[in-house]
Amino acid sequence: MKIYSVMDPEFREYGRVVDGYAAEKQAVLTALREKTPCPEEGTAYVPEEPALKELAETERLAPSLFGGLAVQFGWCNGHNTKLNCLEYHRSSEFNLGTEDFILLLAKQSEITDWKLDTFAVKAFKVPAGVMVEVYATTLHYAPCQAAKNKGFRVLVALPKGTNDGTTETAGESGEDRLLFASNKWLLAHADAPEAGKGAWVGLTGENPDIAGDIE
Repeated sequence: MKIYSVMDPEFREYGRVVDGYAAEKQAVLTALREKTPCPEEGTAYVPEEPALKELAETERLAPSLFGGLAVQFGWCNGHNTKLNCLEYHRSSEFNLGTEDFILLLAKQSEITDWKLDTFAVKAFKVPAGVMVEVYATTLHYAPCQAAKNKGFRVLVALPKGTNDGTTETAGESGEDRLLFASNKWLLAHADAPEAGKGAWVGLTGENPDIAGDIE
């Protein structure tokens, strides 16, 4: 798979690089390195991390990210090279990593009958220390490592309550089948562990793996 950079024009359909707030970003990176674990296998996700939430710097950053909405600052850390799933929210997501990492992305508009061919997925490398906004209309999931011998620690900033708990619907929309957690609509590949947990199997084609594309 070709790996683009978030600095390339191809990324503009999926998100943007967030400028400014250098001191705030540095405080977040330090807390990620010093206060959050990085699993040697697989990934771990925490929707809201006290070590991040309690920073004066994240309190200053939050209004710029979500315009005054309550924000949760969590993380996704570990080692990963596979897509497995794609999700979307009714909101943007902000990511910032201590190491280079790779996002596997597609567009919500490419979903047909609540299915998406993984051929549409593109890979984008995010340099360490660069914050990106992933738009609400962009399908994404767990980050991937950018090097064979390095994992990742990545900030995941979202409106408070996202991915935390479940939400019942009346089930009258086809999209309701995708709702996997609060503000989380999920399409799983049949090979993904999430499929065995009741996630909607909405990804067709191969389950992309970038293991052969990184050094």
